[in-house]
Amino acid sequence: MLRLKDKIIIVTGGKGLLGAAFVKDIIKEGGIAINADISSENDLNKFEIKTDITSDDSILKTVESVLNTFGRIDGLVNSAYPRTSDWGNSFEDFSPDCWRKNLDMQLTSYFVFCQTVLKHMKKQQSGSIVNIASIYGAVGPDFSIYKGTQMTNGPGYSAIKGGLINFTRYLASCFGKYGIRANCVSPGGIFDNQNPVFVKNYEEKVPLNRMGTPDDVAPAVSFLLSDEARYITGHNLMVDGGWTAI
Repeated sequence: MLRLKDKIIIVTGGKGLLGAAFVKDIIKEGGIAINADISSENDLNKFEIKTDITSDDSILKTVESVLNTFGRIDGLVNSAYPRTSDWGNSFEDFSPDCWRKNLDMQLTSYFVFCQTVLKHMKKQQSGSIVNIASIYGAVGPDFSIYKGTQMTNGPGYSAIKGGLINFTRYLASCFGKYGIRANCVSPGGIFDNQNPVFVKNYEEKVPLNRMGTPDDVAPAVSFLLSDEARYITGHNLMVDGGWTAI
């Protein structure tokens, strides 16, 4: 059974590590995945549209183009992850300017995309939004996993992802009466050829003894987009190998 048969679903950041897996899984489930990425072509015949989520005008044009071409939007996956070059700085070196810029680039952009799409979902009286959050939006970072590396976790990430989780609950509460659902998926650490010391530290802590892969996360997103999740809204689904269970 194709759980997303003929559903029109926008995936922001569809060229990214996770976003590409979401697009692939939506297609596998029979859906039409619109890859809305700053690196995408402007060609909806190929189900791609160049989108800069940090631009309100670009978001509006993307939504209007998809509606003009397909007539509706059944789902939105907010997966794009814009950030500044100093995003990975430690707390002491994380400047107020970096904080402000990244909060605007990420959390504000998700708000604008949701707001723009929800105007049309409200008219349809249907739709599903999935925001990609993180385990570190629900629990504090474990800094021990960075020992022996130059890696760290900056303060903006937890603040933004935590805000996104509760913003999603707000959407669920506000728009449920229109038949619209809003949920989060919070991945744990995803393997991306990180420092082997970090990988070892991480895998020793997580109950399933390995980092995740994009293919571990994608089916959860497709499920929440589908009618199989028709009575699930306001939920934050952890896909983390058990990280937040301990």
